[in-house]
Amino acid sequence: MLSQTVGYAVTAMGWVAGSGDGPVLVRDIAAGTGIPSAYLAKIVNSLARKGFVVTQRGTKGGVALAHRPESITIYDLCAALDDPLVKERCMLGMASCSDDRRCPAHEFWKAQREKELEFLRRTTLSDVAAFEHRRTR
Repeated sequence: MLSQTVGYAVTAMGWVAGSGDGPVLVRDIAAGTGIPSAYLAKIVNSLARKGFVVTQRGTKGGVALAHRPESITIYDLCAALDDPLVKERCMLGMASCSDDRRCPAHEFWKAQREKELEFLRRTTLSDVAAFEHRRTR
């Protein structure tokens, strides 16, 4: 499962992707997604520092994606926001688990983890925006 921060980032950036070409105010994103505004502002700032969004202050300001939504994957957001899901780890929490020294869950978890990562790598903000569009219609 994704961390709450990444889940909010995916939801918010999918919402931005589906809102058109212009910048969107953080308060409008928060209202449209149900994400707490202060938390969302921190996420947006972090994504801006990492080059995923562009922010602009002022009357025509707001948040806009820095790249096309079909080129930003959920995996990209996970990596940028340091989500534990994309870090290699043992399902049972054993520090010495590896292909050479396998824990009882190693084979299962290795296959399952690869499926999860593949999903994250192929699912884009365009997919999220399309889902949000269908959900709100």
